[in-house]
Amino acid sequence: MGNDAPIGVFDSGVGGLTVAREIMRQIPEERMVYFGDTARLPYGTKSKQTVIRYSRQIIRFLKTKHVKAIVIACNTATAQALEELQSETEIPVIGVIDAAARVASSVTKNGRIGVVGTTGTIESGMYTKVLKSYNPRVQVYGKACPLLVSLVEEGWLHDSVTEEVVSRYMKDLEYKSIDTLILGCTHYPLLRSVFRKAVGEAVTLVNPAYETAMELGRLLDREGLRCSADAGPADSKYEFYVSDAAEKFCSFANSILPYDIEQVRQINIEGYESEERAY
Repeated sequence: MGNDAPIGVFDSGVGGLTVAREIMRQIPEERMVYFGDTARLPYGTKSKQTVIRYSRQIIRFLKTKHVKAIVIACNTATAQALEELQSETEIPVIGVIDAAARVASSVTKNGRIGVVGTTGTIESGMYTKVLKSYNPRVQVYGKACPLLVSLVEEGWLHDSVTEEVVSRYMKDLEYKSIDTLILGCTHYPLLRSVFRKAVGEAVTLVNPAYETAMELGRLLDREGLRCSADAGPADSKYEFYVSDAAEKFCSFANSILPYDIEQVRQINIEGYESEERAY
């Protein structure tokens, strides 16, 4: 495996495309293999052990693509499976929580930070744990927003229904006096303008997708894994795989990525089942 090997990125579905988009923008010379587990989403309602099992299968698949680093572009999988996967895998693995938490803890002025995400992410308490590791004095207020993933995947990014749902979720944080809000689900950056309208201009919005792309760049530099030269045209350096609904995924991806995907391959991810502790 050399420096020209691709980066592996995976998510439960299309939300991780916001991370892929930022990787394309921030480190455009790198190759990438993306997998969206569209057959088994959402991860936010699954048990920890199920999320770990799914994530192990995906990493096993990504290893067949000879990736040099892996980004878990899913807050739920990061919260539930990152530590386990890092201990089992020789390839560097990062998630989407640490970088966002570090930035949020540094930009907050009053130490009151809100986090929105799936039920699995919020109940894991991982953001609170990581935020307090950077600043023990911060107060963290989590709010699960389970309806938003479906609304995003339906394409209702600027719909009045979505605005009403976000507004109702944010009412629970209205009296917490937060000055920073982490969009703790990779779908949520696509609703940035909706969240901005709901919380006002005074609240700093932290986008984990952008922060994770920047963290990936630092990891590649630290490990000496930067691509030696630009890998060429987009259609030759980016590969996309899903476990179901390839056509729908392709249509959604082409609405948010900086270039149009011509091919999305569907694979049987269950075929990459591995024995426990196989890595």
